[in-house]
Amino acid sequence: MNNKENDTTFEKLDMQSHDIVSENISKVQALFPNCVTEAADGLKIDFDLLKQELSTDIVDGRKERYRLEWPGKRESLLMANTPTTKTLRPVREDSVDFDNTKNIYIEGDNLEVLKLLQGSYHGKIKMIYIDPPYNTGKDFVYSDKFAQDKSEYEEESGQVDEDGNQLFLNKETNGRYHSDWLSMMYPRLKLAKNLLSSDGVLVIYMDEHEITNLNKLLQEVLGENNDLGTIIWDKRNPKGDSQGIAYQHEYISFFAKNKEAFLSNNSLLREKKNAHKILNKASSLHKEVVDESSLSLVNKEFSKWISNEEGLTGGERAYNKIDELGQVYQSVSMAWPNKKQSPPDYQIPLIHPKTGKECKLPPRGWRNPSSTMKSLLDENLILFGEDHTTQPRRKYLLKDNMLENISSLLYNGKSDTKLLDEIGIPFDTPKVVDICIEHIDSIASHGDIILDFFSGSATSAHAVMGLNSRKKDELKYIQVQLPEKTDEKSEAYKAGYQNICEIGKERIRRAAKKIKEETGVDIDYGFRVYRLDESNMNDVYYLPQDYEQGKIQEFSQNIKMDRTAEDLLTQIILDWGLPLSLPIEQDTIGGKKVYKVAGDSLFACFDMDIDESFAEAVAEYKPHRLVFKDNSFSSNTAKINMKQVLMQLCPETEVKVI
Repeated sequence: MNNKENDTTFEKLDMQSHDIVSENISKVQALFPNCVTEAADGLKIDFDLLKQELSTDIVDGRKERYRLEWPGKRESLLMANTPTTKTLRPVREDSVDFDNTKNIYIEGDNLEVLKLLQGSYHGKIKMIYIDPPYNTGKDFVYSDKFAQDKSEYEEESGQVDEDGNQLFLNKETNGRYHSDWLSMMYPRLKLAKNLLSSDGVLVIYMDEHEITNLNKLLQEVLGENNDLGTIIWDKRNPKGDSQGIAYQHEYISFFAKNKEAFLSNNSLLREKKNAHKILNKASSLHKEVVDESSLSLVNKEFSKWISNEEGLTGGERAYNKIDELGQVYQSVSMAWPNKKQSPPDYQIPLIHPKTGKECKLPPRGWRNPSSTMKSLLDENLILFGEDHTTQPRRKYLLKDNMLENISSLLYNGKSDTKLLDEIGIPFDTPKVVDICIEHIDSIASHGDIILDFFSGSATSAHAVMGLNSRKKDELKYIQVQLPEKTDEKSEAYKAGYQNICEIGKERIRRAAKKIKEETGVDIDYGFRVYRLDESNMNDVYYLPQDYEQGKIQEFSQNIKMDRTAEDLLTQIILDWGLPLSLPIEQDTIGGKKVYKVAGDSLFACFDMDIDESFAEAVAEYKPHRLVFKDNSFSSNTAKINMKQVLMQLCPETEVKVI
């Protein structure tokens, strides 16, 4: 028997988030192996060598360069790179359809949560849709401590101070007014970028206070060449307390992780807002058509309606005609658009269907080659004049052009206060659901995940359900929200909501009920709730003299005594980099309770007295991964025998312990 077979130990799960610094060092090592050196505590980067590798000039000290700097930037980067030992704990009592839903709601500081999601959702999020706190000189929800020692970190367990507060007043007179906000956003955006798929998009709301810094920050994190543009949102309500120009607009910035990848797989388009209204009106009018004369009268009435109807865009008003089949269309020129003459194949005349003569040709030819022109003729999409002296035009059907580019200008003074009142949810200044739906629909498609880590009242979750019900789609969401306490004077507090998470969860429940009642569509209305907490594992850095007598029993096990099997399972799922939404079943195998995640993807058993008979029973299923507690074996001999059985019967199974 070789040494490996005599080994009685199983590999242990790390039980902490991915070490981003180590991963980045490995990437640098692959490109520049001479710039990585060994140190007492592991591999390190020789930055002087790396600078020289990246320069065609001799590197000699610090030089001026074009970049965004602020006090605390390095510390905030350190915050992003420092692994967390925290975990997520399932909260079944707050969840809806926990066992079947694919949607996730997480309570906790989003910086810690983003770290925990790195393994499970790296490169898997199609759209990040956030409305972060604006830097308005009022209460600021996130911690201003960007470098802490161990005692400070313990004091801020859960990101709270000794009084349980999570707010500080970031006044404009504060010397770090902009810096504090940037230091809050920078690490979160760095981590968020990792989660985006190669063709993923970040959409972020902002007002005038930090839009300039935000764009510079996004350019640094995601790259200037990945800027998809910014929407100016005219909210039709100028601020009354302004001492200068009264702002009545905000901004919505769109950045791709990789613009080229996004545009090769997607089109940033939206459905024409009034297209269905126009089609319905045309359909009702066309019922009166019996001959060519009545069609002419109907077209006059339709054109008048198009001109007078409020809310139509210029592009929508262009579709002002109805053909004999009741199709709505506009006529457009087919002339060659360039100044130079078109190729000969683009200059073949069309024959008028009535006169049989060649129609007037545009001076530089047609826009399309002869093959395309023939197809347009066959499809009855060319409009001829009374005779051949009129230049033919192309018929553009509205039904074939329901999508349009998203404009940089958004005119919407709507508030969703009435919508929230209808479902009994008190919340100030929520995002507008219809705007969320439009943006999500323009980017995400079947099965994609939308992440919102400043969830607030969970508008984006509401929007996902609304969009799924309209299109019978299967988009999924992940909501992350700090359980910020509600103001005791607020309507939310008076209604019994202690924190914003309670508001968000209840909104999802009530919105789901309303959508289901109104549409009857069978979609995923549920969500799994997880709550950020300290690690399931006992702290191991205490010195012997630090142990209190009353805690000896607690520390005799490496797992905290108040943690459940589902708590452990969640941390294992995260540590193994599996999605939190995977289906979970319970089964009895060899007399022991076993959790099965996504079929045979992961088996976990936390019962005691595990022995070789259980190993033989579970080996029949040949799971891809298998996890036990380190102290769950009935004896050391049982542990040795079990390892031998597993190696023989299911050698492909990856086995670890916690």
